[in-house]
Amino acid sequence: MVRTSAREPLLSEQDLAQIERAHPSGLTSAQIIQIFQSRGVRLSEATFRKYVQLGLLPRSRRVGSKGKHRGSRGIYPCATVRRINSIKQLMSRSFTIEEIQRSFSAFKQQIDAAEAALEELLKGFEREIAKPRFDVAQKRRLTREVSDARVAASALVKRITDIETQLSTPEKTLRVAGDGMLTER
Repeated sequence: MVRTSAREPLLSEQDLAQIERAHPSGLTSAQIIQIFQSRGVRLSEATFRKYVQLGLLPRSRRVGSKGKHRGSRGIYPCATVRRINSIKQLMSRSFTIEEIQRSFSAFKQQIDAAEAALEELLKGFEREIAKPRFDVAQKRRLTREVSDARVAASALVKRITDIETQLSTPEKTLRVAGDGMLTER
């Protein structure tokens, strides 16, 4: 279940997929921190906030609770768990936060914007479906279609995020210097 490196245990692809299936609508910061801490990976609330501030992690979206005076809570996309896992892997291989930050920023903003645009579009569809011009059968059919589209949009964003992660994960390569010693390039 947990893959162990020389420095820290990290989440395997199987662990990540299981978490994503269990939490398709996202997780709170407390849930994300608990996932890592329960596997022996050091991650504090302060570190989590720092990663968000540095742009390594997406900002949460606010989700209101039903009921009067209940407020809202921040929900992070499941890809956040995958991103923290990548950060921890890179840090265990001696990458600096600055190197990680540079590598992650390449496409992140475009992906975040696309995800937000898709979500806003789907919410617009839901608002339109709620209008009285549709009968019950039409509302049911359209609601199902929007639900299917939301699943497809989520899968698309996950796939694009996975591609971005593969493209932007820095690899320190080694070369042989003139004196025969291995040095980082």
